[in-house]
Amino acid sequence: MVDDKKTTFSPSVTTLSEKYSEAVSLYATTDMTSKQIASQCGVSLSAFRVYLRRHHRDLVLRRYGVEADSNELASIKLRGRRGQTPAAYHKYKEAIEACDNLSYIEFNISQIARQFNLDGTSLSNQLKLHYPEILERREKTRVRLGLADNFLRGAHPDSVEAYAAAVELLRTTDMNLPAIARKCGVSIGGLSQYLRFYHKELLEQKNGERQEAAQSRQPGKASGNSRIREPHPESCEKYRESLELYRTTGLTVKEIVARTGVSLGGFCNHLRKWHRDLMLERRGVVPASDCNVYELDLKQSKRYLKSTASKYAGAIESLRTTPRLLAQVASEYGFNPDTFRDYLHRHEPELAVSNAAKLRMKRKIQ
Repeated sequence: MVDDKKTTFSPSVTTLSEKYSEAVSLYATTDMTSKQIASQCGVSLSAFRVYLRRHHRDLVLRRYGVEADSNELASIKLRGRRGQTPAAYHKYKEAIEACDNLSYIEFNISQIARQFNLDGTSLSNQLKLHYPEILERREKTRVRLGLADNFLRGAHPDSVEAYAAAVELLRTTDMNLPAIARKCGVSIGGLSQYLRFYHKELLEQKNGERQEAAQSRQPGKASGNSRIREPHPESCEKYRESLELYRTTGLTVKEIVARTGVSLGGFCNHLRKWHRDLMLERRGVVPASDCNVYELDLKQSKRYLKSTASKYAGAIESLRTTPRLLAQVASEYGFNPDTFRDYLHRHEPELAVSNAAKLRMKRKIQ
């Protein structure tokens, strides 16, 4: 029998290949930027860049001056979250190597930049940000060879004074750079550059703290972008009445939202995000004092109603004061014996055990 089934291909892949064929060809055969290519071919710049990285990673790496075989393509990062971009590395590579070469030691950074058709300030910034050891090594060599020009190196005294308060706030608080810049009356661009040049270790420390904060969802703590994690004032006002009912009554969440007129999903999300301690309290969970309740899995805690706890509170207190048969207590308070016994063993296991022990001892005495 002849198998008449035809092999089918994903229409989306075929369509994308046709859509970007001209743009990919230009990217591979010309020096045009991705932006220029996207504009000429009438495609989205961001979508074109994503397509290149997914389906033509070799072309992207080749443009950055990185050669790799097919097995290594997926493991090579095109760009990290921070640090020098591949494009900048390729652009300034030869000039940076010249700055670290004794053949160019008699020239200053601006003179070297001009020899490679680069901007002197841009080359200097690349060195300060990513190769500070080259600058230090180069300056020591020039001093030793008697080529020092007596120019001031490092942070200018005026800059140190202007940014001193901002640096101190960054070191001692959780404020982010825009907030610090506003408070100190300095430009965010100037402050950011000053920190990258002269306080790189402080930025690395803060970046590490932000990464740790990004894993925590605890209110009142800094989030991944250094902003204090807290609910929006409008949300606080919107759910204020509902939250008060949740805290002080035994009403269910559905009953609360029906009474206050807020959405069930919105209120539940507000509780999980900002008031998980109240949710755990309702479920009878008492976390350790040093525990972050926002790291606990709510699925592991059993739900129960405050109204149910209030219902059995009198009977439980009576049993704690006067030990006797559970069926007798249930009859006195009008409960189903099996339901009361089950609740007692679930939520007051110590009382159930001690009550049974006291009854056994009483029978032995009799």
